Amino acid sequence: MLKKLRIITLHHQGLTTVRPFGKGIQATKRAIEHLGYIQIDTLSVVERAHHHTLWTRIPDYQPDYLSKLVRERSVFEYWFHAASYLPMIDFRFVLPQMSAIKRGESTYFANIDAKYMHHVLDRIRIDGPLKARNFQSTTRRNSKWWDWKPAKHALEKLFMQGDLMITDRDGMEKVYDLTERVLPDNINTNEPSLLEFAEYLINVSLKANGFTTIKQLTHLRSGNSLRKALDTILHQKIEQGSLIEYLIDGMPKVYTTQDILDTKINRPIKNVRILSPFDNAIIHRDKVQQIFDFEYRLECYKPKEKRKFGYFCLPILYKDRLVGRVDCKAHRKIRRFELINLHLESKEINLDNFIADFTKVVNRFAIFNDCHSICVSNCNPKRLTSTFRRALNSIEQES
Repeated sequence: MLKKLRIITLHHQGLTTVRPFGKGIQATKRAIEHLGYIQIDTLSVVERAHHHTLWTRIPDYQPDYLSKLVRERSVFEYWFHAASYLPMIDFRFVLPQMSAIKRGESTYFANIDAKYMHHVLDRIRIDGPLKARNFQSTTRRNSKWWDWKPAKHALEKLFMQGDLMITDRDGMEKVYDLTERVLPDNINTNEPSLLEFAEYLINVSLKANGFTTIKQLTHLRSGNSLRKALDTILHQKIEQGSLIEYLIDGMPKVYTTQDILDTKINRPIKNVRILSPFDNAIIHRDKVQQIFDFEYRLECYKPKEKRKFGYFCLPILYKDRLVGRVDCKAHRKIRRFELINLHLESKEINLDNFIADFTKVVNRFAIFNDCHSICVSNCNPKRLTSTFRRALNSIEQES
C-alpha cells in the first residue's frame, strides 16, 4: 500500500509526467489552482522556493509569471500554513483568519497603534500602491509617524486582517494597495463557516495529494474546534461513501477515494527531479518519512557543526523514490552553479541511467538559476565525484 500511496501522491503533485499542467503562464495558474498554494520563501541560495516549485512541474516556467498572475488578479498572496500564493477563486477561505486577526486574536499584532494604521491606510488611499520603504522618514520631525519599522508592522497587520492586499512585488519587496482596489468584483466574499473551511482543506489536500491525514490537514494549524470540524466532515464523507478510511502500519489514518485508488498510474520510467525544501510534495516531513522512508530536515537553521548534509540540501526524486539530496549554491556573480555535496542514499538505482538523467536535470536547473557553468565539489560516496564531473562536463560541451 505504501508504494501505491507514493505513486498516487507523486501523480497528484504533478511529478510523474513532463508537462502535467501544460505550458507557460496558464500552466502556472492551473498548477496553483490544482496544488492549492505555492509556498513563498526568501532564501535565495538557489532560485527561490516558489519559482523552484513551479519550475519543477512546468519546464518552460519563467519567474515573472507569478507577478503577471498577481497583476491579472488570478492569484493572490496570503497565509496558508505559511506565506503563499493562492488561487483567487479560493479567496473567501482566508476570510476567517483575516477576521480573527481584526478581532485581536493574534498576539503577534497586539502592540500596533491603531492611529498609525489609519495614517498608513490614508496615505495608500491618496498616493496609491506603496512599499514599506515609501514610509521611510527623511526628517526626524516626521519620524514618529513615518519611521520604517512601525510602518512595516502596520502594513503587515493591515494585510493580514484584509484591509490591504499585495498588488505586486519589486524583487521581494511587497507593494500594497487597498483590498477594494485589488479584489475582483466577481469574487465570493462570504465568510465560510468552520465546517465549510474544514471541507475546503480536505478537498484541497485530496486534489493535491490523492490522499490525506488529520496531521496533513492540521499542519501548522492549532485549535480543537478545527480538529472537531475536520472529524465531522471526514465522518460524513465516509458514511456517504465518498471517502475511504485506511489503517496502515506506521501511519495515521489515511483518507482517500475509491476512484483515486482505482485509477491506473504508471510508475515513471525516467523521472529525476531536484525538489525545493518547500515543495508541496515534501513539506509534510512526517509523510515523507512514512511513505518514502526518507528522513528530511532543512539544515540551514542549524549551526554549521551540527549539519549532516549541508546548508541547503535539495531532495532528489528518481522515478517514485527519494534517493538522495544535493547541497547546491548558485554563484550568480560568476554564473557558476556548485554542487557542494551530492549524497546518494539508495542502493536500488541503476547508477549509469541515474547519472545520465540527473546531469541533464542539473544542467537545466543551472540555466534556470542563470548559471552557465557547473562544478562538483564532493560526492558521497566519494568514488562518484569524478564520474559526475565527467558527466556534467560532457553535458556542458553538448549544450
